[in-house]
Amino acid sequence: MNERETWATRAGFILAAVGSAVGLGNIWQFPFKTAQFGGASFLIVYVIAALGIGLPAILAEFVIGRRSNLNTISAFEKLGHKNWRFVGALGLFTGFWILSYYSVVGGWVLRYIGGSLTGAYFGAPAEYFGQISAGMDALALHAVFMALVVVIVAAGIEDGIEKATKLMVPSIIVILGALAIFAFTLPGASEGYAYFLSPDFDALFANLGDIVPFAVGQAFFSLSLGMGAMITYASYIDGDQSLFGDGITIVFLNSFVGILAGLVVLPLLFAQGIDPNTSGAGAVFISVAGAFANIPGGQAIGLIFFLVVLIAALSSAISLLEVVVSWAIDNYDVTRPQMAILLGGVIFLLGVPSALDTAWLGWFDTLAYKFFLPVGVLGILIFVAWVYGAPALDEVMKGSGLGEGVGLTWLWLARTLVIVAVVATLVLGFQTLFLGESPAIIPPI
Repeated sequence: MNERETWATRAGFILAAVGSAVGLGNIWQFPFKTAQFGGASFLIVYVIAALGIGLPAILAEFVIGRRSNLNTISAFEKLGHKNWRFVGALGLFTGFWILSYYSVVGGWVLRYIGGSLTGAYFGAPAEYFGQISAGMDALALHAVFMALVVVIVAAGIEDGIEKATKLMVPSIIVILGALAIFAFTLPGASEGYAYFLSPDFDALFANLGDIVPFAVGQAFFSLSLGMGAMITYASYIDGDQSLFGDGITIVFLNSFVGILAGLVVLPLLFAQGIDPNTSGAGAVFISVAGAFANIPGGQAIGLIFFLVVLIAALSSAISLLEVVVSWAIDNYDVTRPQMAILLGGVIFLLGVPSALDTAWLGWFDTLAYKFFLPVGVLGILIFVAWVYGAPALDEVMKGSGLGEGVGLTWLWLARTLVIVAVVATLVLGFQTLFLGESPAIIPPI
């Protein structure tokens, strides 16, 4: 077994965790999930889900990781509950599953960076996306993106992931901020702000059954919950820093970046008269690319936008590969580079169907959102709040400087309201997965 690495600094851990959270979920999906489900109505539910469900859940994952200093599966055995290893195994599998198609989308981003330089997608954005989103070119760029992820993870915690995310996360915030300022100057942008920030409560209550599962799923996805990433990253903490403080910082920064992305994307679309209520994997590429075609300096703005999307995609992807690499090097006498290459290759192969057909990518994404993520989060919450209990409370209070009442509030919130909310989300998601004329659980064969 290899000697376990640790973060060099507390800031390194926080930025790495923020980098894991701030990914394609914030820029690729968040603005369009917001538009698809009623603008500000979705935003309200998402913010409540991120704070009320996401924060207690991320603290639960931190407890498992820091208490054990082991990977997402072995952690449960070290904590004295080896029968609960299946929860960690599900998280590892979920991260594996998500990265397989996430890497395909990362390949699309690489293509759009090139397309921004040449203006290739300006004339017909929908047709351009249709040409590049599936097929051998998409497969090749899927391989390139996966190779970039492997290189960073192979370099290690301090020299690879920590150094990369210390550069990536501030870059994402600065560049998105600059783009938001630019979007503010566009004629017609005010309609985008009104749609994004002015809630329609009638629409919210009328569509609550549709909005809630996607908002909660978005909170899970964008915070990297239920996929083993936060357990793994917390396992590299060396010290008694405040998990409460770290968790609040990560949830705040993640939500801030998602909102910032909305303040870029939606004003861009409204300024060009493009309907933002677009769903599907290609939404950000077709709609935003179409907007760049009609604004001054569109090629340069498009290049900057897709560069920040690439940085966000990489910062999340490295956390997902680290989940499986951490498990391998904790349990086998192999080097980190060897396992990063081997497991990266297996994940690439799993992503081949998604690269060849976007229907497969949508199927993988639907199962992740509506089944794997909420089931994984539910398992972690039940274990930490009801099975582990007192030691979990002790761990979460270390270094916090807070009164015991705060810790007890977290524990009972996790035991009751948070678990109920996750179960409700699962029930609503199951309707789509298993009921209706075309159940989503059936693969697109």
